Amino acid sequence: MKYEKEKADFCKCLREYISLLADQITANEEWTVRGFIDIFKNVYTISNDTKIISKVLELHLFPHFLRFAEQIGYEIELATHQNWYPDLTFIHKKKPDIKFAVDLKTTYRDEAYPGFCNGFTLGSHGEYFINRKSTKNIQYPYDDYSGHFCLGIIYTRAVLDKLSETKIYNIDYIEKIPAVIRDFTFFVQEKWRIASDKGGSGNTANIGSIQNIHDILNGNGVFAKAGEELFDDYWINFGKMKVPDITGTYKKLSSFSDYLRYRGLPACLDNPKAPRRKGKDRC
Repeated sequence: MKYEKEKADFCKCLREYISLLADQITANEEWTVRGFIDIFKNVYTISNDTKIISKVLELHLFPHFLRFAEQIGYEIELATHQNWYPDLTFIHKKKPDIKFAVDLKTTYRDEAYPGFCNGFTLGSHGEYFINRKSTKNIQYPYDDYSGHFCLGIIYTRAVLDKLSETKIYNIDYIEKIPAVIRDFTFFVQEKWRIASDKGGSGNTANIGSIQNIHDILNGNGVFAKAGEELFDDYWINFGKMKVPDITGTYKKLSSFSDYLRYRGLPACLDNPKAPRRKGKDRC
């Protein structure tokens, strides 16, 4: 891929910048956003609904991303339409053919599985992923980007009673409003490094992430040993290619181990880091 040095520099700068973001949006490890305010200075508390939290977090962080882009000589372009990929396109001011896709992802720690989070999707493996010159549901053709990054936030949900979610406060008492989330962990990874070999959120049109937090932070996903090229080929063929199973009958491709067997590639390229999957690496 072209502009490898610029990609490495961009990733390094973004990681350094987000390491400081928690201090900008938290106080005593709790989120500083406590609700929505109306013209009468009433504050309506935020639900712990993940979609609401995700959107408000994006709005809260966007001015910081603008500042970051300016510091490193880039401009930011938002996705033209809702649900287009990516959330943010970073474009080099002096060399506009240098573009980086940055998708914002938020998820919460899974209390039932310590060390794991709920996971998230990493974009579609549909038209724009298969046809790298397509402009369907993507800001620029996939091949126009020199890197595809996930900027993620993992947080802990506060335990609140339902009454707290519907209470109205006067702005003078804003500090008494409980925070719905706390204990933020930020990360930046190329999306192929944290991908699972399964679809995300029950939707097979989206690439799913791994869920082990340590592996996410270290970019140790299912394709970490195999590389981006095999990640691309696997997801281009996911659910389409017919591969034989152990009985000799054919089925649609749904696992990286089956893909490697079908392609005649070493089994040790499969890094067993699928969601909540246990076992030792085979290489």
